[in-house]
Amino acid sequence: MSKSPRAMESLVVSRRRSRNGERMSEEGWRLVSCGHFGGAAAETETDTEKDFGCRNSWEERRDLVANDMPDHVDSKEGGRGGFEENREPKKLLTLPTILTIGRVAAIPVFVITFYMNGWWATTATTSIFIMAAVTDWLDGYIARKMRLGTAFGAFLDPVADKLMVAATLVLLCTKPLEVAVFGQVPWLLTLPAIATIGREITMSAVREWAASQNGRVLEAVAVNNLGKWKTAAQMTALIILLATRDSSLLGQGVLAASGIILLYISAGLSVWSLLVYVRKIWRVLLK
Repeated sequence: MSKSPRAMESLVVSRRRSRNGERMSEEGWRLVSCGHFGGAAAETETDTEKDFGCRNSWEERRDLVANDMPDHVDSKEGGRGGFEENREPKKLLTLPTILTIGRVAAIPVFVITFYMNGWWATTATTSIFIMAAVTDWLDGYIARKMRLGTAFGAFLDPVADKLMVAATLVLLCTKPLEVAVFGQVPWLLTLPAIATIGREITMSAVREWAASQNGRVLEAVAVNNLGKWKTAAQMTALIILLATRDSSLLGQGVLAASGIILLYISAGLSVWSLLVYVRKIWRVLLK
């Protein structure tokens, strides 16, 4: 008894949805490709038979059906015809993502060591921040080089950076360096900290809004060289300011002053880059 093309399609679809990975027998392929059930051959050639060419070998007809299958279903040559689902879920925890999660997990340890006394605590705090800065570059390099980028990693990476920088600025403001200049001007670190954190919050909101707009707006807020220079100056300044908390360090006053200058430079670049982004967006909206 010959089945209609719809019946045959249902059988093929059922094979697509199969989860047990069983292989279809040679006889099964004959039945599918010619539209027969129960081993009874049709007396007349149906449209489905014409499409699949029942007078060809069953291997050729199998290949015809396999070519019509979705991409995630592969025909294995190791056996006599059949489908095995090849649905490999995309990995969520790739190496770059693990490095990014490690930066976030290191923040509580970073805070604890910051409030501890002793040279070893200062060394530990500075080392944690340096490792965070290095992995910030490393995870992006690995993601591009090994093509391990994920949507989750792209979301988490800037969040981890902002959390670490914001935590460092807040900590430095709550426990200023024991240098003469800080006794005279206690708000010296507060101004660049507010400018930097405020810029990051504003920029995050702008990028989130741009993502809901057209591609031209999103392109206007893409990272530029100004932002990279800002990040380099910012990381260098924070490393210096964290290291100079050790009173036994030679040239503490000079290092602290250079760190403060770099921090103000990075804060200025932060505000400048924000204005550049806003100007680009404004131009796009006016067109």
